[in-house]
Amino acid sequence: MKLDMVREWMTPDPVVIRPDTTLPEAHRLMMDHSIRRLPVVAGGRLVGIVTLGDVRGAEPSGATSLSIWEVNYLVSRLRVEEIMTPRPFTISEDATLGEAAQMMLQFKVSGLPVVDEEGIVAGIITESDIFRMVVQHWLQEAEPCC
Repeated sequence: MKLDMVREWMTPDPVVIRPDTTLPEAHRLMMDHSIRRLPVVAGGRLVGIVTLGDVRGAEPSGATSLSIWEVNYLVSRLRVEEIMTPRPFTISEDATLGEAAQMMLQFKVSGLPVVDEEGIVAGIITESDIFRMVVQHWLQEAEPCC
């Protein structure tokens, strides 16, 4: 099970955004695609990652003294490059799921962009993908043999 390859379980060709993407656009993409993280790509290479938590954390508190128009204006101008995690931890599609899980635990992240040698995003592997693999293996083991 832990020797399954990342390429077998990753989401290939994930939705990616540019650093100049606005916060509302990133949030809309996450909601539209039911995803919680977006690799940030510039010049074809990974430069960061933004999570739903990052987006929610950048949204203003209800305790602000600004008017709703001022808040909406400021949020609409906020760019992903201002809130993203630069140079995120990554993994190769040739790594094992055991290695991916170990990295996620060690660095306390719930997903890893999968990149090639040149930093081009090939996919993304998340804790949900690993959990899906575990469940699938358990179900296969539980099937009657005859």
